Amino acid sequence: MEIEVFNETDEKLEKELQDLKELLINVAHDEDLDNILFNVIIVDNDKIKELNRDYRGIDRETDVISFALEDDKTFNLSDIRVLGDIYISIDKARSQAEEYGHSFKRELSFLAIHGFLHLLGYDHMREEDEKVMFAKQEEVLARYDISR
Repeated sequence: MEIEVFNETDEKLEKELQDLKELLINVAHDEDLDNILFNVIIVDNDKIKELNRDYRGIDRETDVISFALEDDKTFNLSDIRVLGDIYISIDKARSQAEEYGHSFKRELSFLAIHGFLHLLGYDHMREEDEKVMFAKQEEVLARYDISR
């Protein structure tokens, strides 16, 4: 398993990102996903707005965007599942933590788990799919005692 976390901002986030990486490793193990590779990239609002505009046609910031490589069936490395990339806006994570009245760690963890589930094929376009995905997110956060 290989999970890389990159900080493309000027913020000092070493501890937070190490904790995030450990959480994602544990969640992957819990899901019996030992043969995976993906990245988490921490960016600012300007960068995530650019990504959202260029790849989704939505010209505004968002909190998290996942680019799932398994959606493209031509990309395969036999023994390793290359899942893709998760981009998280650090600015949105901070403002949403404040808005929702919980810790930055909780918001960052939520966004990372949300993006990870997208890489695994979960979605929330339909109400029934949203219920499944959001229940899974809350289950993971509760399991690791990351509460509101």
